[in-house]
Amino acid sequence: MHRKYRIRHETIYRYDADVVHAHHLLHLVPRPMPYQECLDHQVSIEPPPNRQVAELDAFGNPLLRVELAQPHRELSVVSQMQVEVHTRPAVSAETTEPWEKVRDAFAYRGAWPSRDQLEAARFRHESPHVRVKQAFTDYSAGCFGPGTPILVCAETLSTKLHADITYAPGETVIGTAATEVLETRRGVCQDFAHLMIACLRSRGLPARYVSGYLRTNAPADKDGKKLVGDAASHAWVSVWSPPYGWIEFDPTNGLVAGENLIRVAVTRDPSLAVPIGGSYAGEAEFLGMEVDVTVRAEKR
Repeated sequence: MHRKYRIRHETIYRYDADVVHAHHLLHLVPRPMPYQECLDHQVSIEPPPNRQVAELDAFGNPLLRVELAQPHRELSVVSQMQVEVHTRPAVSAETTEPWEKVRDAFAYRGAWPSRDQLEAARFRHESPHVRVKQAFTDYSAGCFGPGTPILVCAETLSTKLHADITYAPGETVIGTAATEVLETRRGVCQDFAHLMIACLRSRGLPARYVSGYLRTNAPADKDGKKLVGDAASHAWVSVWSPPYGWIEFDPTNGLVAGENLIRVAVTRDPSLAVPIGGSYAGEAEFLGMEVDVTVRAEKR
């Protein structure tokens, strides 16, 4: 089974005076993954960049470096793509390793780790937006019973976050601390992801931040509840789950990630893979930005 999507992501930045020089990093090209293929992709930038270089970042995500050397008061970036997403084989949560065994596998042993083990170890430690705190361990204590398979723990935690946290657009920003979200119980998709990753890493378990898109007007879940988070970039979590490897969860919607999600970047922290980031020179003050995202499923 597979599904094709047409995606359009438009971002407009506005300034009150001329920006004389700017450098931007764009994470707008879908990441190649076993169950996802980018069939076509174009990025249109106005004003046209003086220099543009495509490469991979430290986590293997496609990255576009852009330099603008002409004065401008508005920057428009439009990314359009066609992506094919395949249904992943079902896995049995009960057959994954106990969470304690997963944790202990990363303890120092004085021996060379496997390549997969080394890669997963990059995602165990705290990062600027995901701190390791006792509060997260305490909050998630009921999800990590003795000897419980790691995937069962992750499913329980995702469901708990979905039930406990209210989806509230506009009430948080990218810099809102996960501890604050845990206290207010309100946030958006990035906050759900931060909290879930923090709960896992606080127990020494590897977890990755995944950014991308949720299908526009996706069908309701099994309980008839509409999925949320499709009006802009979406975020969710990837959990290291031996023997299956990385398994993804969307705690905002309380689901195992499926073919309604399109992955763009996988990273340790959202600050390392924002859709558009960078810096500029000049006296201009940033006035704000507009973002419009549509993810349309093509007819089968």
